[in-house]
Amino acid sequence: MPETFPRTLLVPSEDAGTRLDQFLAAKLAEVSRARVQQLIREAKVAVDGSPVKASTRLRGGETIALLGPAEPAPLRALPEDIPLDIVFEDDDLAVINKPAGMMVHAGAGALESDHNRGTLVNALLHRFAALSEVGGDLRPGIVHRLDKATSGLIVVAKNDEAHRRLAAQFSGRQVKKTYIALVHGWVKQDHGTIHSSISRDRVRRTRMTTRRPGGREAITHYLVERRLDSPFGKFTLLKVKIDTGRTHQIRVHVSAMGHPVVGDTLYGAPREVRGKLEKISLSRNFLHAAAIEFAHPRSGEKLAFERFLPEELQSFLNQIQTAGK
Repeated sequence: MPETFPRTLLVPSEDAGTRLDQFLAAKLAEVSRARVQQLIREAKVAVDGSPVKASTRLRGGETIALLGPAEPAPLRALPEDIPLDIVFEDDDLAVINKPAGMMVHAGAGALESDHNRGTLVNALLHRFAALSEVGGDLRPGIVHRLDKATSGLIVVAKNDEAHRRLAAQFSGRQVKKTYIALVHGWVKQDHGTIHSSISRDRVRRTRMTTRRPGGREAITHYLVERRLDSPFGKFTLLKVKIDTGRTHQIRVHVSAMGHPVVGDTLYGAPREVRGKLEKISLSRNFLHAAAIEFAHPRSGEKLAFERFLPEELQSFLNQIQTAGK
């Protein structure tokens, strides 16, 4: 944040309709959206002299005043008794089948207890006696991540040495990860590789994009498993493998192809799919981390795990395949 306060910004007419937190995160390159939201919670942002909510829609022409810096607060994950689907466990690591709707860890702006609940890290702290400390108090044990709306397999390190060796495998692209995705439309090619760099969207900070130059390299391979023609439209079931692990990588890449993941409204999927007689929706993204393969960090033994689609995804797929029959 700037060192001099108060600081004021005038909202241009072209930003009418933008959320307050999105506007500030886009205009203040040095400030994250989470930090902006913290400032708003602390009543250190005023619009035309009045405190407002982060979700406030701007009209254009307002004056926004930043009244002071965000107060730093210690942030650490808290143990919570949350059930875990443990696929594998030993003294060095665990493999968890994460459900959709669960964040892996709280964000840097989650300074209040209500914003730091229900995460995978909280569940891990309750379940295991020890986790690696490489990721700090906020991310103990976390070697890699899955999006909140994505289910599937994630590897957790129980000690620092295991963490470092696992992280080296991920950065060296030695870990093999396979996802199952259902996307809108028929993907033309039976298989292919998407090699488009990814960076953060300048306007919508929660989104990533392939449209800005100079992003981070991202490589996604896909294989068509099945093309579906249903009363709800055309869909393609894909098996996806990634060489890199960028934020929202699969979601961004398939959306850039014109085939967003079903349920992924952030990247262009409709909120519901409509048939002639009914409509159905999915409360999460149809993206599942189905398989992972890596070397054990201590023994070097090859480890491979697989988990099929969770019930809600299989049920949605069945609905589409059997509709009209």
